[in-house]
Amino acid sequence: MKIKIDNVRLSYPYIFKKGTYEGKENKKYTVTLILDKNNPKHVEAKKLIDSQIEAIYKEKGVKRSDFKEDKFCIKESSEEFPNHWLIKTGNAKRITVIDRDRSPLTEDDNKIYAGCYANVIVDFYYFDKQYGKFVLSNIYGIQFSEHGEALESVNIDVSKDFEDLEEL
Repeated sequence: MKIKIDNVRLSYPYIFKKGTYEGKENKKYTVTLILDKNNPKHVEAKKLIDSQIEAIYKEKGVKRSDFKEDKFCIKESSEEFPNHWLIKTGNAKRITVIDRDRSPLTEDDNKIYAGCYANVIVDFYYFDKQYGKFVLSNIYGIQFSEHGEALESVNIDVSKDFEDLEEL
């Protein structure tokens, strides 16, 4: 079941190009979603997510305690975001990324960055491999919602911070 979550903050958005880890390209386009535990819409979305995950547990005959913390895509909070849920999500296929008017966005539009707000469509699934059981999330689409304070380094135009230099 796909779940739409409105106005979440994005962190580590590798959605136009796959990120790298230890010099190797990731297999997926990824982003971390930051849901505010004080936002009623986010609380409702989290209830839908929990319901979907409970259905997965029931279908697969597993329970939450079967999973190590690093094998679960949802974190209850972090040092940086103590009153938020963090959802790491991704997709091996390119994610649909659109603007408020549903026109396509590209990386050069500079609207999708760590700290911006977006509406997203995700779902959750169970994955069992020899090295562990996982609950993971797919992201299908991102719609830019509004600008926010940048969280990580982003391309910032500093050309106005320099002075004109005389010819040598």
